[in-house]
Formats: sequence, C-alpha cells, structure tokens
Amino acid sequence: MNIIINGGTRGIGKELACKFAEQKINRVIVTGRNNEALQQLSSGAINRNIFPYRLDLAYFEEEKEKFLIAVKERFDNIDILINNAGILILKDFIDFDINEARHLMEINFFGPAGMIKCLEPLLKKGSHIVNISSMGGFQGSSKYRGLSYYSSSKAALACLTECLAGEFVKQGIIINCLALGAVQTEMFEEAFPGSRAPVTAEEMASYIADFAINGRKYFNGKVIPVSLNDPK
Repeated sequence: MNIIINGGTRGIGKELACKFAEQKINRVIVTGRNNEALQQLSSGAINRNIFPYRLDLAYFEEEKEKFLIAVKERFDNIDILINNAGILILKDFIDFDINEARHLMEINFFGPAGMIKCLEPLLKKGSHIVNISSMGGFQGSSKYRGLSYYSSSKAALACLTECLAGEFVKQGIIINCLALGAVQTEMFEEAFPGSRAPVTAEEMASYIADFAINGRKYFNGKVIPVSLNDPK
C-alpha cells in the first residue's frame, strides 16, 4: 500500500510509520519539521520503505506544489493518508497572541485541509483519509484550561471530516476522524506534566494502523472517540 503520514518524527506518528514499514508491501512517505529525526526514521527502516519529506504544515500553501511533485515521484495513487501532525500551545485564551493562534490553526487545521485538497487527484475509490483529532475537540467531552485554541482546532478538523465525506462520496474516497484521549506522548506530557496516560504511543499507533486499513470497510464521515478516561 501507498501511505502518507503527516507528523511522523515523534510520538504516535513515528510509531505509525514504523508499524506500517514492517510490511515490505507498504511504502510510506513521512513528513515532519525535524529533518534529522526524519532521516533517522528512514534509515532505521529494515525494508527501506520509509521516505522522508521535510515539511512545515504552517507554510503548506507555499510548499504544496513541490510536495505533490515529490509524492508523484513515488506514488501513482494513495491508499491511506493519515493527518497526524499538530502542535499544542498551552496558554489561557485571554493570554493568546493572535499570531500564536493563527500559527496553531495553520498546523492543526488549515495544513491538513490543504493536504487533502492537494492530494485529492491521487486518491481513488477505497482510499482512506484518517484525521487525528482529540477528545478535547469532541463535543460534550471534558475541556481543560489552556487548551482552548488547541481543542477548537481539533474540533474544526473533526467537522471537516464530516463535511468531506459527503463531498467525496462520488469518488468513493473514505474519510474518518479519530478523537484520541490520553496517550503517553511528548505532547501529552507537555499538556499534563506529571500525569500518566493509560495508553502508550505504540499501542495507539497499532490501533490507528489497523483502523486505517480496516475501518474504511465499516465507517465513513465518522468522528470516533478513542479514550479510556480523562488524564489523572
């Protein structure tokens, strides 16, 4: 399968890339801002099937043409696109600088949206887009101080998923969103210092990989909560 993972230099994204790369039949393009981490990830793939591409989603509109060319050099089509990239700025709403807020929204929402639009010509019937959201952006869930813009950006990504399912129905493109709860990643540790999550990044990556392959058979346009409990 031809797979693209945005945000694969650490945490869940990195574990996802490694999981998919275990199968020789898979070819995985991984994007991220940290070029050194990308190169290490690629060189560590036993099957030599991880292809790194340095990309900052905050500036995707400026890079989209080059990125599409690079993807076409590897893939004729895309089976799975996982929008995992994101940043978290922990700060009270009233203290947010508007430029910080816009930067966060560019990476967490406009970047993934632009990525989908850019790659749509390579998506085919049965292709599966998996957007990674957060329980913070899931309507009715517990909300935490300092995460107003982060949660809002993830809620926007979830809503986009529902909208695009209808727009892509004629093409047969499947799109779903997983709203993740607490996972022991660097981002989680930054948001909840000293807390322990019930799920590791590797465990969650295994779940997401399986969902990306098999979930398209059963779901479309769904925002699915994946959470055991709130952080303690």
